[in-house]
Amino acid sequence: MNKLAIMGAMEEEIEPLLEYFDDIKVTEYADNKYYEVNLDGLEVVIAYSKIGKVFASLTASTMIEKFGCDTLLFSGVAGAVNSELKIGDLVIADKLCQHDLDIVAFGHPYGYVPGGKVFVDTSKEIREVAKKVALENDIKVLEGTIATGDQFVNSVERKDFILDTFKADALEMEGASVAVICDALNVPCFILRAISDSADHSADFDFDEFLKSSAKISADYVIKIAKALQNK
Repeated sequence: MNKLAIMGAMEEEIEPLLEYFDDIKVTEYADNKYYEVNLDGLEVVIAYSKIGKVFASLTASTMIEKFGCDTLLFSGVAGAVNSELKIGDLVIADKLCQHDLDIVAFGHPYGYVPGGKVFVDTSKEIREVAKKVALENDIKVLEGTIATGDQFVNSVERKDFILDTFKADALEMEGASVAVICDALNVPCFILRAISDSADHSADFDFDEFLKSSAKISADYVIKIAKALQNK
């Protein structure tokens, strides 16, 4: 690993990451900001993509192609699909899918288009390092499937569909698209999510109430992972 990318989707998801650094170089590119920092000698680029698969794909591609990052870590929040997950729990994606990708009318399964695949794997090597870090720091993590789609799910029916179709543990709006980019460009990636809600609340649920605390939990862990990867 020569240069590390750390991504979030929202500004709130990278704010706790940036708090680790004093000397930050800001580069504006493609209607976004990229924060270049040094973590104990390792070059790191931090950015939030904005919400959704298109912006996440653009940001991941930029970090790899323009800034030369050869490893990517994603830190953020997600809704729980697995009923055992509680607010603040951490989920590591071993694979991801796009729950809103639908050309079943042409005889294909949900989440699939020709030339693609339903599930995209993340880096097993990084996951093993992350699990070791979790064990050493008494951090509880679940390794499982994360579903991505361009919708904030707060309906029981939609949540049940995602659970039944993809056997997902958590859902969010960026991870699978980042995994697709990294897979295509042969860049090891790692997707970490802290649970911020149970994805089936009514519209009056206060998502913001849990966003900052969950993002902080996720960010602290991802910094520990970055340091462990550097010291391998």
